[in-house]
Amino acid sequence: MSAADKLREMTIEELRKKDKDLRKELFNLRFQHATHQLENTARLRTVRREIARVNTIIREKQLEGAEV
Repeated sequence: MSAADKLREMTIEELRKKDKDLRKELFNLRFQHATHQLENTARLRTVRREIARVNTIIREKQLEGAEV
């Protein structure tokens, strides 16, 4: 099961909470990166992509609701 499939099983409210948590994590990662404390800089990219996945699936669910 892919990451997107796992996200599609979540409700919109759960997805919004995940988006909020990921944005907080990205904020903290950026601070760590700026102060040279971040060891795994690839995590910035993965968190950004995860945020994009969550937002895409939220939008898909919104459009599904509008079509019905």
